[in-house]
Amino acid sequence: MPGPRRAKMAEIVNLRRARKAKARAEKDKTAQANRVAHGTPKALRNLAEARKDKADQRLSGHKLNDDQK
Repeated sequence: MPGPRRAKMAEIVNLRRARKAKARAEKDKTAQANRVAHGTPKALRNLAEARKDKADQRLSGHKLNDDQK
């Protein structure tokens, strides 16, 4: 016959370590965004901007005006 069941105890969490881990994760996220923003060469940034502008112009050229009714 098995013995009495024991309730499982909760995991002990060191709050200082958890707080530091959270701060480290936030820093890593910010650093990744900065790497993307500042790590691309100027020629590629200009190319991406030019493509975006061209797509915006193409889209606005296909829009219907309200005064054409």
